[in-house]
Amino acid sequence: MRRSNILKLVYKMVYIGILISMATVVHAVERLLPLLPSPVPGAKLGLANIFTLVTLNLFGFIEGFYVAVLRTFLAALITGNFGITFILSLSGAVLSTIIMGLMVKFLKKYISNMGISIVGAIFHNIGQLLAASLFLDSFFVFSYLPYLLLFAIPTGIFVGLCTNFILRVLNKNIQIN
Repeated sequence: MRRSNILKLVYKMVYIGILISMATVVHAVERLLPLLPSPVPGAKLGLANIFTLVTLNLFGFIEGFYVAVLRTFLAALITGNFGITFILSLSGAVLSTIIMGLMVKFLKKYISNMGISIVGAIFHNIGQLLAASLFLDSFFVFSYLPYLLLFAIPTGIFVGLCTNFILRVLNKNIQIN
């Protein structure tokens, strides 16, 4: 392997490591802090998804999937929470990352990061409700989906805007590829 290729690989690993670290810290802090009073109990902003979407845009699906899954595991390790909330978080992260990854790969020309983030937030909720329905052996939990969707849209917009800002700063200041 050429020296320049090795350096590119090392830089890529470092960037992904930084993105995983940032996503983990944000995920853990967000999990520990209660959300401001909300009409939707249990709703979170999903700020760690910023780093998943940034990774999907810069590096691709596999790397984005690593960021989503590893930040979920590491945040659970930091907070000591490997219970039902971990499983719900992981199921939401996996499903939303798969959907966002497909959208970045095939629809990026047609849909902005804001749109991708909104769809990701929606599928994160669907993934969590699927896992909850398996635990409770009931699809009744899906009656909560309309309320979660009301929260997913503004948080998806915010995550998309933050993603755009970070990508703009990175593209301007750092040679990624």
